[in-house]
Amino acid sequence: MKPVWREGNDVELLINGEAFYPAVFEAIRQARQEVLLETFIIFDDDVGQELKSALIEAANNGAHVEVMVDGYGTAEIGDDYLAELASAGVTVHMFDPRPRILGYRTNLFRRLHRKIVVIDGTEAFVGGINFSCDHLAAFGPKTKQDYAVRVRGPIVADIHETSSKLFEQAPGNEARLKVAPPHQQRRSGTASIQLAVRDNDHHKSDIEKEYLKAIRSASRRIVIANAYFYPGYRLLRELRRAARRGVKVTLILQGEPDMPWVRAAGQLLYGYLIKDGIVIHEYCRRPLHGKVALVDSEWSTVGSSNLDPLSLSLNLEANLNIRDAAFNQQLYKHLEELAAAQCQEITHEKAQRGYWWRAPLSYLGYHFTRHFPSLVGFLPAHTPRLKPALPLEAEREGDLTTLELEQEKAQ
Repeated sequence: MKPVWREGNDVELLINGEAFYPAVFEAIRQARQEVLLETFIIFDDDVGQELKSALIEAANNGAHVEVMVDGYGTAEIGDDYLAELASAGVTVHMFDPRPRILGYRTNLFRRLHRKIVVIDGTEAFVGGINFSCDHLAAFGPKTKQDYAVRVRGPIVADIHETSSKLFEQAPGNEARLKVAPPHQQRRSGTASIQLAVRDNDHHKSDIEKEYLKAIRSASRRIVIANAYFYPGYRLLRELRRAARRGVKVTLILQGEPDMPWVRAAGQLLYGYLIKDGIVIHEYCRRPLHGKVALVDSEWSTVGSSNLDPLSLSLNLEANLNIRDAAFNQQLYKHLEELAAAQCQEITHEKAQRGYWWRAPLSYLGYHFTRHFPSLVGFLPAHTPRLKPALPLEAEREGDLTTLELEQEKAQ
């Protein structure tokens, strides 16, 4: 199914863990029918402990609770943590788990990177925030700047359907609890919202295509705040074309990165973009982890997808595209203040420093990156493998049953 716009939704912007965690934990605790949660990372820290408590409370209230985590991002979750969830009836799945080689995790690509929570089929949370303390200011200088949205209305049925389909791929996960008849949700607001996902099946480029449509339609302004900015040629070309036709194009990128090599790669593009009038700010207060953008005075997007090869060509991602003037203005005002008070603008002179050695690196690095997804395409991850995340003792006892279920499914 192609991305479809749904009318009559309510949307709330949640900035950082301070806004996101209280809202999502309270919603989980109030669940009475179903909780579906997908995330890249759960850490066994204070945030992870509060999540566990909320999930257990929902299960004790009679809700059917299922959690899916990435086999790379959440590889270190402890046995005690999983045992408490299992004893309460919470099912935890590991996405695409891989054996370690010499103690190192091996499933580096094709990650479950999207962050989705659906409560009773009536409200959902989508964004880029994981369940870990590094999204809270108290964590310190390495606290991440990030975003999510809470939505109610007809769009929730699309989010629920998308999440359910992934959970149904788990061995033995037969009939799912359907709490939201497709697209029959009562309207609860004025926002038009579209769910865009990226997977390795029928939606390989949906998120990128929606970005391109929005950029091509721009007449006044484009603001992109993205943690890992290294997009394909088409997106770069459309941004430059927009700037040439008089659109004010502003990029807010990492200035205090959690992975310095990513910033270095992105900086190779600065001179190429600035010469066409694109304004680039580096966010310097702390690591930028956000994946948000807006075009003109109505269109916005919030989600998990970076603008880099991993997100646009390999990972499972989810973004919500939003048409709502009030939401657009709220996000614009926030990003404008961020750029003015906590960012450093990159000048043409600064971008040109070291150009003589940056230029060949930029050319080689960019074209390697463009073909990178094809180079790793041989990895066995087009069909995701889901495995129950169990404490070691329970996993040993259940190995035979799991194997039998996988064999049965293969037949």
